[in-house]
Amino acid sequence: MVNHLTEQPVDMPTIAIVSQKGGAGKTTLAIHLAAAAQAAGRVALIVDTDPQATASQWGQWREGKAPEVIDCGAPTLLAKKISQAIDLGAELIVIDTPPHADIMAREACRVADLLLVPCRPRTFDLSAVRATAELAKASGKPAFAVFMAGPPKAAVLYAEAAEVIKDAGLEIAPAMLPERGDFHHSTGAGQTALEFAPSGKAAADVAALWRWTEQQVEWTTGQPSSQPTRKPKGRGQ
Repeated sequence: MVNHLTEQPVDMPTIAIVSQKGGAGKTTLAIHLAAAAQAAGRVALIVDTDPQATASQWGQWREGKAPEVIDCGAPTLLAKKISQAIDLGAELIVIDTPPHADIMAREACRVADLLLVPCRPRTFDLSAVRATAELAKASGKPAFAVFMAGPPKAAVLYAEAAEVIKDAGLEIAPAMLPERGDFHHSTGAGQTALEFAPSGKAAADVAALWRWTEQQVEWTTGQPSSQPTRKPKGRGQ
């Protein structure tokens, strides 16, 4: 990506989670990917641009435990917030965006290296994919749909949903986060499924999705997939 304050290239993989549909699972996807990156040895940071501030609330429940969450209330501030994330020592940035293809979502797409579009395999969610796909296409960035909160085993349902998504012009991630109780229980406790039940199926789902995502980030940015862990700097440092 490029630091738009200085216009200098920055080796900072940035993932934007975008969807026009509210309730698609954007925050769940954002916090779990960031936490998985942190567990894998990257210093991850979430930029919460959604006025509902769900990710920020989750971050407060964690009482300072990584990954850190910073908010961003205006599109014009996003580049500054990313610069702040770099100053805090972040090696991976995940942007949680608001629903609807608004200015903030467009700005997030502009500054990101990779776009992930969470989508439930349901009629209303699928019907909203096209607008998000158009937003992704306009950005020119690699974009993939990620199935969220569907049945763990429903081959026909996912095959039919995949056809709709492909017709809209999006590729589909080979890993998904299906409906599992650990996602709900963990986030309500200020955790992720990886922390709440490390040996559970939800944790395995997250790990699989992160392994695939890391490969996409490496492909889009040239960033090595394994880096030494650095501790994030405090705000006063």
